[in-house]
Amino acid sequence: MERLPIFRLGLIVNPYAGLGGAVALKGSDDVAAEALARGAVPMAQQRARLALEELLPWQAQIRIKTVAGAMGEDVALALGFDTEVLCQAAQEPSTAQDSERAAQLLAQSGVDLLLFAGGDGTARNICHAIGDSTTVLGIPAGCKIHSGVYAITPAAAGKVVAQMVRGELLSVQDALVMDIDEVAFRQGTVRAKRYGEMQIPTALRYVQSVKMAGKESEELVLDDLAAFFVAQMEPDIRYVMGSGSTVAAVMQELGLPNTLLGVDVVENGAVIAADVTAAQLLELVSDVPAQLVITLIGGQGHIFGRGNQQLSPAVIRAVGRNNIRLLATKNKLQQLDGRPLISDSGDAALDQQLSGMVRVLCGYNDYVMYRLGAED
Repeated sequence: MERLPIFRLGLIVNPYAGLGGAVALKGSDDVAAEALARGAVPMAQQRARLALEELLPWQAQIRIKTVAGAMGEDVALALGFDTEVLCQAAQEPSTAQDSERAAQLLAQSGVDLLLFAGGDGTARNICHAIGDSTTVLGIPAGCKIHSGVYAITPAAAGKVVAQMVRGELLSVQDALVMDIDEVAFRQGTVRAKRYGEMQIPTALRYVQSVKMAGKESEELVLDDLAAFFVAQMEPDIRYVMGSGSTVAAVMQELGLPNTLLGVDVVENGAVIAADVTAAQLLELVSDVPAQLVITLIGGQGHIFGRGNQQLSPAVIRAVGRNNIRLLATKNKLQQLDGRPLISDSGDAALDQQLSGMVRVLCGYNDYVMYRLGAED
């Protein structure tokens, strides 16, 4: 089997999810002790195991970052995964606060995906802790699953993660986090409420500008991509516009002159600096809100270090990884045939920091997850 880059999988298990269902408590929020007293048997770890078993063929390429004991460590170690414990529950039974703290720590550690086992209450906790800052996927283990962040079965969750580990293209979409009032539910009233959205990986979709045989019309997709990106641009943000035809499409949508083989800087709908040098650019992005808008070299996959040396390591660090906006059509990504994107900035430590799964805008509100760099 060809060796794949290491995939950093975050794992949180709510060990008490779903406890109340079998003992007629219609949920487990705030009733874990009563459910256990009635004889309920925790099943969340078993549900998590079913998902992780789908990943066993790629075990050598996966590092699981998780919580001590029943909140993830136990099941990961039992299956033989390379496991790193980042925290532990403050008390037993674990609480919503434990799940939220774990989610924050795992997200900050730079996981490629946060996988969690629970129900709608757990999804609420995760959403409250990290919002849409990290791509997540739920393993259904609760009594009630109204939220759209869950796979249809534990095995299905594992299969989606396996696709990501293999480097297959997956779309990213916003999914609703919903929950019902369990107190009212126990009294016979269903009262659902929306608590937010999180980003989940899902099957690759071609919904914008598609022609025969499922292939994209490159010109139309670029138009859609550019229109969406421009609609998301914010005032008083300094946009560093990299080289290449994909970024040029954004400049055309803005109605601005573009240096095709250079780097321009845009702010509030105007070019404030054209064809800048690395030194000029560093001065322009230091201590101001900035975003870096780049694409990749077709067929090679380089995003830094080929034709855009103005984007120096100092500039990239000043902007920050979370402010890099990567644009490319799916056709362009598929030409890489699964090979990762490459950062060759000239700073090996920076290239390592940039590695991992990244979101790529591929069309109108159409994102995919793709691997950047490799990790030892």
